[in-house]
Amino acid sequence: MSRLLPDLTPWHASADFRRLWVSGLVSNFGSFLTFVALPVQIKDLTGSATAVGAIGAVELLPLILFGLYGGALADALDKRRLILWTEAGQGLLSAALLVNASLPHPAVWPLYAVAALSSALVSVQRPALDSLLPRIVAHDDLPAAAALNSFRWTVGGVAGPAVAGVVVAYAGLGWAYGADLVTFLVSVALTVPIAASPASHEAAKPSLRAIAEGARYAWGRKELLGTYAIDLAAMFLSMPLAVLPFLADELDADWALGLMYASIPAGALLVSLVSGWTARVHRHGRMVVLSAALWGLAVAAAGAMANVWLVLLFLVVAGGCDMVSGIFRAAMWNQTIPDELRGRLAGIELLSYSVGPTLGQVRSGAMAGRFGVRASVGAGGLLCAGAVGLLALGLPALMSYDARTNEHALRLRAQRTDAAPTPL
Repeated sequence: MSRLLPDLTPWHASADFRRLWVSGLVSNFGSFLTFVALPVQIKDLTGSATAVGAIGAVELLPLILFGLYGGALADALDKRRLILWTEAGQGLLSAALLVNASLPHPAVWPLYAVAALSSALVSVQRPALDSLLPRIVAHDDLPAAAALNSFRWTVGGVAGPAVAGVVVAYAGLGWAYGADLVTFLVSVALTVPIAASPASHEAAKPSLRAIAEGARYAWGRKELLGTYAIDLAAMFLSMPLAVLPFLADELDADWALGLMYASIPAGALLVSLVSGWTARVHRHGRMVVLSAALWGLAVAAAGAMANVWLVLLFLVVAGGCDMVSGIFRAAMWNQTIPDELRGRLAGIELLSYSVGPTLGQVRSGAMAGRFGVRASVGAGGLLCAGAVGLLALGLPALMSYDARTNEHALRLRAQRTDAAPTPL
């Protein structure tokens, strides 16, 4: 049984990892409150599935522009400082949502404006967070750290939507936005004690040339390219979140909306609780492919169900599959990318796992408006499984990846052996 439990070595060995983990847990919980409240408010104000799906459209351009440039900033500037300032900015956006929700007649346009600005801040912050991890955790502990970070995300993903469903229904949207604001204030306070993390001596200054250098490196690493392509296809073709409010309406189960939003993170949480087995798997690429295909099939099954409890069950299964894919993608990224390129590659990673869901909201909303909610969810899942299969056939380097023999993994392991953090 102990071989299945999460490996807590990074938590015990690094004080900065503990601080960052707790900070992320708090802010993730609040962010998921807003994640549910925002589309519900747009649905209430417009009554349009297309309008809800348009959240993804307004998030897309900031995500692309700031994701790439945010990666270059993470390589060139102090990562801790970037994390602090962007976290504070997110708090201000939560305050803006709270003010708008308090008005007698809330406006729709501020909701889209906040979504776009939040996308920009997250795009700057995530490369800094991702590239900081290999500096505060020993090389061989990086898969365990990825699993622990995923566990942190899923706790917020389960608790946040579940609480949001109750809060929005019985207390109002303002309470959800207000709670999110408080969590950002707490998160900033927890992040302040983390040690500075300046740029490495080899890091390039932020520029288009630096961004292009990172893109060339990623293109030359076909196994990395495969992880980006698989995740992008899976999230674009089968992310159902934008249409969940309408699916709940069709099932005459408005009470279950919070549970629907929480189901995918709940599945991820269940997997993370028994993630100890992931440390004994070395063929990471194959696990990415298998779990992404199963994610699509589970989403398709959820779209076909008429019983709300079966819908929730298959969404939980989908979330578990997505967690497995995420753990092994993160392990490949963290164990093979050199420090001086880590921020820029983290920016590209951000695009792969964020542009897909963002565009997926647009796709699912548009398909639901034209063909119906169930068709949008079910067809998207089947298309995902087919696309993943085709990508696996076209990317043999991904399927053959082995952490024990990959030249990039071996090189970084050797470089980091002498620089492993001292236990605190």
